Amino acid sequence: MKKNLLLVTASLVALSAAAPAVAADLAARPYTKAPAMVAAIYDWSGFYIGINGGGGSAHTTWDFVGTGSEGSHNATGGTVGGQVGYRWQSGQFVFGVEGQGNWADFSGSNASALFATRNRTKIDSFGLITGQVGYAWNNVLAYVKGGAAVVGDKYEVSTAAGALLASTSQTRWGGTIGAGLEIGFAPNWSVGVEYNHIFLADKDVTFAGLAGTERIRQDVDMGLVRLNYKFGGPIIAKY
Repeated sequence: MKKNLLLVTASLVALSAAAPAVAADLAARPYTKAPAMVAAIYDWSGFYIGINGGGGSAHTTWDFVGTGSEGSHNATGGTVGGQVGYRWQSGQFVFGVEGQGNWADFSGSNASALFATRNRTKIDSFGLITGQVGYAWNNVLAYVKGGAAVVGDKYEVSTAAGALLASTSQTRWGGTIGAGLEIGFAPNWSVGVEYNHIFLADKDVTFAGLAGTERIRQDVDMGLVRLNYKFGGPIIAKY
């Protein structure tokens, strides 16, 4: 009996000694850290193509060379076109080049202050070749642009009653500056608004069948809404 009691007591002592070791083994299990957060950063780099539309106004002044001013008018109307370009991003700065071509219907006229005639101007197309510098806040891009512009112009001289006397067309080159704001709203898609000003130098214009030369001065202001599709991945991962 005493022998059995001694065996039971020894077993209990052994179990008591083993319990801390088991607890220590459980506490020693490795801790697994939660995965790091990943921030999605919009990447503006890549080729893009898009469409645009809006309106504009061309302030035009006609001067009869050697005599004086015949007056001014605003040629206003709508425009629609497209653009293609490439951008590359370095940090938050974005650089790009772009070509744009538009059909337009900017037209207007005024009665001549010198003759019993009416002068009419119409812009039916224009193109822009520009460079861009911008600053991005993730999927929001603000930028300025500048470069060359080419405009398709048509000029008409009519009687005060509206009968056409003469007309001529010209392609005029000048410069342009502008600014825009663009937002990436879906993978590879962005929408934006843009303002452009086109500077056109004075141009001497002659009309077949009419004596004398007109010196025509013109500047164009436009507001456009743009939709672009960018080729390539829309975001980059930042840990």
